Amino acid sequence: MHVRARRHAHELERRLADAQRRLSELEHDLERRSLHDALTGLPTPKVFFRRLEAEVERSCRHGTTLSLGILDVDAFRAINSRHGRDLGDHVLRAVGELLRGMTRSADLVTRSSADEFMVALPEMNSLEAAESFARLLGELEALRVGPLDCLSASVGVAEYVQPMSADQLVGAAAEHVRRARANGGGRAEVRSGEADGALGGGTVAVLAEALLERDRCTGEHSEVVAELTVQVARSLGLGEREVEQVRAAALLHDIGKVGIPDDILHKVRDLSEREWQTMREHPVIGERIVRTIPGLGPVARIIRHEHERFDGGGYPDGLKGHEIPVGARIILACDAYHAMTSDRPYRRAMSHAEAVRELANGAGSQFDPEVTEVLIGYLWGSRQLSARGVGAAV
Repeated sequence: MHVRARRHAHELERRLADAQRRLSELEHDLERRSLHDALTGLPTPKVFFRRLEAEVERSCRHGTTLSLGILDVDAFRAINSRHGRDLGDHVLRAVGELLRGMTRSADLVTRSSADEFMVALPEMNSLEAAESFARLLGELEALRVGPLDCLSASVGVAEYVQPMSADQLVGAAAEHVRRARANGGGRAEVRSGEADGALGGGTVAVLAEALLERDRCTGEHSEVVAELTVQVARSLGLGEREVEQVRAAALLHDIGKVGIPDDILHKVRDLSEREWQTMREHPVIGERIVRTIPGLGPVARIIRHEHERFDGGGYPDGLKGHEIPVGARIILACDAYHAMTSDRPYRRAMSHAEAVRELANGAGSQFDPEVTEVLIGYLWGSRQLSARGVGAAV
C-alpha cells in the first residue's frame, strides 16, 4: 500500500513539474510576443514608441539629430485581394527582413500597422535619412516575392525639431508619406511642397518628347506601342498602377537609342556583328537613363528586359518565361506587331494577317503565349469594330 502511494506521489510530482515547465514556456512565449511582432519578428509598436520617446528626450537634451521615416507598401490591399493573404504575409516578412538588414544597430524599426513600417534614425538628419530610404526603395524594386516582380513603397521622412514630442514627429512623417502616396507612390517625401520624382506624366512625357525629337519614327512607334500595351495589360487583369508603369515603359522602351551612333541606328543594310552588339546595348542604356529618376525604378526594370525572349534566348540577361517582368513581355509582343506592320527603309510592311501569323508562330518561343493570345484577340476585335465604322484599326 505504501509503495503504491509513493508511486502515485511521484506521478503527481512529475505531472506538476511538466505543468510548471509548460507554464514557463507559455509565459516566455507571451513575453516574446509582447516584445516582437509575430509576423516579422520586429519589435512591437509599444516597444518602438518607448525607445522613440527616449531618443526624442535625448535629442532635446543634447541637441543631437534624429529622423523618423514611415514606409507604406504601395497597393498592399490589391496584393492581398489578387494573390491572397499568404503572399501578402510573405511581402511583409520580406520588407521587414530588408529593413532589418539595411539599418544600423542603433536604429529602431517596427511594423506600425498592416502594411506600414516605421524607422527611427538617431544621429541622422532628414537628407541623410532620405538617401537611406532611396537605397531601400531601389532594393524593394529588385525584390521578387512569388509572382511579384518588384515592390514599391511611399516614404515620408521628418527630422526632429525642438520642442516636438514623439507623437508630433510621427505626425510630421505621416503627413509626408500621405503626400508621397498622393503623388503616385514609389517615392520618398522629405519636406512639404517637394515633388521629387513621382511616377506621373511630367517626367515620362518630357523623355518621350526628347525621343520624338531625336528620331521621329522611333518616337511615333513608341506612342502606338504604348496604346497597345495598355489594352493588353488591362485585359490580363493588371492593376491601374501596373498598367501605368507598363505604358510609361512602352513610351520609353527605345530611349536607350539616344546612346546609339546615328550611322548604326539609321543603317539601311544589314548590321555587322559588332554593330549588332552595340545596338543590343540600348535596353541597358535606357534602364540607366530612367533609373536616375526617383519613382521610375519599376519602369527602368521593364525597359531593361523588353528584348528578353520567352524561351530564354533574348538579351541582355537571357531571362526565361516568368522571370521576365510581365510588362516587358507585353511590350515585346506589341512592339513586334507594330514593327512588322510598319514600313522600314530596308523592307516593306507586312499585312495584318501576316504579322498575326508571325506572332502566333512565335508564341512560346519568342513571345509569352498568354500575352500573344490576348494581343491577337484585341487586334481582331479592334479590326472588327473598324470594319463596322466604330473606332479605328490599329
